[in-house]
Amino acid sequence: METTIYIQNLKCGGCANTITKGISSMESIDNVLVNVEESTVTFSYSAEEQLEEVKSKLKSMGYPEDGEANTLGAKAKSYVSCAIGKMS
Repeated sequence: METTIYIQNLKCGGCANTITKGISSMESIDNVLVNVEESTVTFSYSAEEQLEEVKSKLKSMGYPEDGEANTLGAKAKSYVSCAIGKMS
């Protein structure tokens, strides 16, 4: 199955790099594509529970799904993730 998730706090290529590496490292998650302009993450997965795991992973990295609470903590995490993505 393939899906696209709209996320918050996606600012640049550094963020996209971090997200791509983080989600691609998950088991049975393939074809990760991050679109900075549209604030989306598209990927393929094989089981429904993996979708929730990806959403949870994104949230833990500071990129909650659009419509969820965008706390100050999430925003701060996204800045750290962004910086890490720029350095790697």
